[in-house]
Amino acid sequence: MTLNKPLQKLSILLIMIMVITLCHAQKATNQIKAQIALGVNSPSQSGFVEGFQGKSINFPTVNLGFQYMFKRQFGGKLDFGFNRFSNDDNSMEFKTNYTRINAQLVYDPTESITFLPPRIGLVTHAGPGYTFVKPLGNYGANNNSFLNIMGGLEIHYAMSQYMSFYTDVSYIAGLGGDFDPITDGFGSFNGNLMTITFGITFSLSGCQYC
Repeated sequence: MTLNKPLQKLSILLIMIMVITLCHAQKATNQIKAQIALGVNSPSQSGFVEGFQGKSINFPTVNLGFQYMFKRQFGGKLDFGFNRFSNDDNSMEFKTNYTRINAQLVYDPTESITFLPPRIGLVTHAGPGYTFVKPLGNYGANNNSFLNIMGGLEIHYAMSQYMSFYTDVSYIAGLGGDFDPITDGFGSFNGNLMTITFGITFSLSGCQYC
């Protein structure tokens, strides 16, 4: 049975609309991803004034991020990090909250690395940000804030088209000045911070680039 000409034209038009819609949807997929991670941090001892020293490994570190991919391999993200560290056994007692917000460029070289196992991906990120340091307890007045530069490497394991488990190793270089007077540094911090976190990345708009 053959279709009459008006019905043929209508069928062709419907097919064209479906193709255009499908192509547009695929272009838009996975432009936005969200991340949430939990881990530990290690502050540089040079960031404390004399008499204060932080533990080598501290918990918790919490990272939250939203990522937008401009192309398949290139994108940007805005992320927030909360860290807490405290004194070691040879230091005066203190606890300090270290909060940061960063705008970073993202590069995914996975397709260019042919020897990676299936489901494994790599993502690098780097960019400037701002740090807020808030001592707790007796030194609560010694707040400090300064610019930072952050860089890191993420290793992803794809659990599905829309979600991956990942670990991130990052280094945050603080650009804070010296404490003046020195008492402003009691319980505070103006140095560098390393973080190691484990978390989940999930797509908010599909999974073309997962």
